[in-house]
Amino acid sequence: MAAVRTGGNGEHVPFILASQSPSRQALLVKAGISPVIRKSHLDEPRALEDAARSRGLKATDLSIEDRVSVLAAGKADLILHTLQSVVETEHRVQGDLVVVRPLDGQAACPAQVRPMQQAVRSWSGMAQAKIGPLLLGCDSLFTLDGRILGKPHRPEIAMERLMAMRGRTGTLVTGHCLIDVATGRRVQGVSRAKVSFGHYDQADMEAYIASREPLEVAGSFTLEGLGGAFITGIEGDPSGVMGLSMPTLRSMVEELGLHWADLWDPVLVGAEEPVETCADPAGVVPPEGNVHQPGDGWVKCACGKQHWGLNGAAGVLLARRDKQTGAVADVLLQHRAKWSAEGGTWGVPGGAISDGENPLEGGLRESYEEADIHPEDIQVVGSHCEDHGPWGYTTILAFERPGHRVSPHMNDDESIELAWVPVDQVDSRPLLGAFGQDWPNFRRRLEGLAARN
Repeated sequence: MAAVRTGGNGEHVPFILASQSPSRQALLVKAGISPVIRKSHLDEPRALEDAARSRGLKATDLSIEDRVSVLAAGKADLILHTLQSVVETEHRVQGDLVVVRPLDGQAACPAQVRPMQQAVRSWSGMAQAKIGPLLLGCDSLFTLDGRILGKPHRPEIAMERLMAMRGRTGTLVTGHCLIDVATGRRVQGVSRAKVSFGHYDQADMEAYIASREPLEVAGSFTLEGLGGAFITGIEGDPSGVMGLSMPTLRSMVEELGLHWADLWDPVLVGAEEPVETCADPAGVVPPEGNVHQPGDGWVKCACGKQHWGLNGAAGVLLARRDKQTGAVADVLLQHRAKWSAEGGTWGVPGGAISDGENPLEGGLRESYEEADIHPEDIQVVGSHCEDHGPWGYTTILAFERPGHRVSPHMNDDESIELAWVPVDQVDSRPLLGAFGQDWPNFRRRLEGLAARN
């Protein structure tokens, strides 16, 4: 399989952005940093209330600087908890990694079998990293005449704010929290920029709001989008107005003892040749807003097919055991979205392995993003890798942990539904081609593991 770039020992340090903001992602990419995107589902009002209560205050008593700092740290900490759970899951893996190499004529018998613990120790990734990945949480708020304005969410609120901002100047404040996942060290920083607005009429604002751009951004405007035409001046850091101050971030990176260039993606800055990609074989177009991760892309394989994942791909086949007998009763399957490759079929939650991840980390991240499978709720009992040389797919085999119960939830747009399917009924569903071929073997292996444990 292709090598996975990772951090430590003077190498490229992976970067995780706890935000799905296209503006923040674009700023990082233009600066040579290719972030893995992790959405943080922070309950912001509760986070502010908890922070204020710990200081003997009300949430409304917190300054704007305190608010953005609390929210930035809260977003980063939620993702940090998930990453730490992944590392803990890596440390307690069981069973074997079975590798088959069908292109070498070894599809029927394993080319390699080794303990999962040994495999994890040999892989690059978070569990072995001495530095990184770096994890960044951000939050922005806009203030006008002392009034703090967050995201309007509703058109009528956006209209009220935008009309009040005509010909006036407010301040955009952005909080940043940067954490070195390997060491736990963290630094925080706040940027400020004054934003001046021109004179515009209500008709333009009605059209702007109809685009929906201002509804989910702090202050109801964007500098880099349609709203930029209504802004007449910026005093301070323009990137901070877009939700991430690059000078502030660079200072924070240096405060952690790293060089800014350590974060540069070798491919983005031209130090390495990119993996050769090809067009989607089915001409599939993801829906607007679908997050592009470093490592996403189609590669042409020696088997004559195109495969998803520049670093390979991985997914989690999670089984539920009968409470009385311990036998495998159900497996959690994903009904794949129509727009996806082989859309409408059933398979396991999974996807491309991102830069800086190993197959286990990639599979756990994808299953969390697509099905809300929390790493702390499962026990990895083995894995199966179909290795095509430059590309491979790793299926992580897992059981629910005793005392834990996984309730799947669709976190993104890649599923029609998620369902616990009785093992005897899996074959009756239209299965993803590769999964359908491997399912009989996976079932035998899961049942054998359940019988021994």
